[in-house]
Amino acid sequence: MSKKLYVGNLPYSINNDKLKELFAAYGEVVEATVISFKDTGKSKGFGFVTLADDAQADKAIQEMNGKDIEGRQLVVNEARPMEENAPRRPRRDFGERRSFNRRY
Repeated sequence: MSKKLYVGNLPYSINNDKLKELFAAYGEVVEATVISFKDTGKSKGFGFVTLADDAQADKAIQEMNGKDIEGRQLVVNEARPMEENAPRRPRRDFGERRSFNRRY
């Protein structure tokens, strides 16, 4: 059975292939995905890795959590499913700010 891992605090230079390489030492990597912004394509600094074997995934969590990669300590744990109807933080690019096009 496979297990999906959350990998946080990734350096922004890491792409899908590099993420897969990081975890390949622990077993067969089924999927490795770095989450990125849709409009710019730049990394959001986290991703997901699916390993084929649960024991290998547990070992990867133990050894990779807190590991320093390019000056950043990774956060690695088992991914949790996204909760439906869960409250989300409001986006910071909206809110009560003045329009720059308004004339005073």
